[in-house]
Amino acid sequence: MRVLSVFGTRPEAIKMAPVLRRLAEDPAVDSSVCVTAQHREMLDQVLEVFDLRPDHDLNLMRQNQKPQETAAAILGRLGPLLDELRPQWVLVQGDTATTMAASLAAHYHRIRVGHVEAGLRTGDKWQPFPEEMQRRVTGVVADLHFAPTDRAAGNLLREGVASDSIVVTGNTVVDALQLASARPAPPAVLALLRRLGIPEEPGCGSSPRLILVTAHRRENLGRPLEQICAAVAEIAATWPQEVRLLYSVHPNPRVQDPVHRLLGGVPNIFLLPPQDYLSWVHLLKRAWLLLTDSGGLQEEAPALGVPVLVLRWTTERPEGVEAGTARLVGTERENIVSATRRLLEDEVAHGTMARALNPYGDGRAAERIVAALLAREAEGRA
Repeated sequence: MRVLSVFGTRPEAIKMAPVLRRLAEDPAVDSSVCVTAQHREMLDQVLEVFDLRPDHDLNLMRQNQKPQETAAAILGRLGPLLDELRPQWVLVQGDTATTMAASLAAHYHRIRVGHVEAGLRTGDKWQPFPEEMQRRVTGVVADLHFAPTDRAAGNLLREGVASDSIVVTGNTVVDALQLASARPAPPAVLALLRRLGIPEEPGCGSSPRLILVTAHRRENLGRPLEQICAAVAEIAATWPQEVRLLYSVHPNPRVQDPVHRLLGGVPNIFLLPPQDYLSWVHLLKRAWLLLTDSGGLQEEAPALGVPVLVLRWTTERPEGVEAGTARLVGTERENIVSATRRLLEDEVAHGTMARALNPYGDGRAAERIVAALLAREAEGRA
């Protein structure tokens, strides 16, 4: 069975890494990997951590490239590769421009599409933009939908997707997290934690406590991001001895400028460039709390028992909110500070979130995805 996996961003690479490992191990599979390099440097970090060597690199990243330009470039460049390889399946992940464009390219070549992390929905095509629309388009094209949860599968069924094309697998991010967390922490991470005075095993009463921050979504640029920064600054000022805040700052200038302007120089706030995946996992293992507008981090942190305050008004991952591992707090300063105060000052509230059951899987999602692909291929041959 010839499978071509196509991805281009850091989150896609993280979530595809366990699947690629499983594909490579199976003698019944001829697996190839194509990266679009939609995010060049951040993608390369993950490829190095998981020792992934793409067979094809489209290298499409350009400065200030718009989503439609990325999608158009992928459609143009991927077509000849599909003609050359003629895979039975194109495997895509998530909701990026790469995901949508690779799915469409495969459809134009009458090649079946498997969609990893299928069925996530907010119900609002503008939230998040453009990801909600991109995953919906991919859902229309896909032939096999690998839904991470029962809720995601239900979303697909309500849209008219045939039940026999949906497989509930769990989320591959849990597989990736288990692989990474089992490896030793990088020396630079250990040195940073020692410098900050973060204890080896954070627990009740330990101080200072590590709060990780990421915020970079397109819909949060401008005033929402400034409100997030104001909240981070107030948290730092309110608990100067009790907390250390590490903000992993996205390279987008529209993120860099306000973050450095509003938070630079605050003694207990540390602004870091985006961390490689292994470093980030080990920072997350030591964190007391995560403030983020990321999608994937809403799944990763609960697997490590870290409560998540989601800096958004909607989420396509409501399972975490329902399970109690995450809480939607929006982007207004007062809401963020209030929710953080509760988790810093009420250890029962923190413990309730930290010990809530992770709804995103058991670390065997990649195994289920490859098994489903092989089963569908066998059915087709029969």
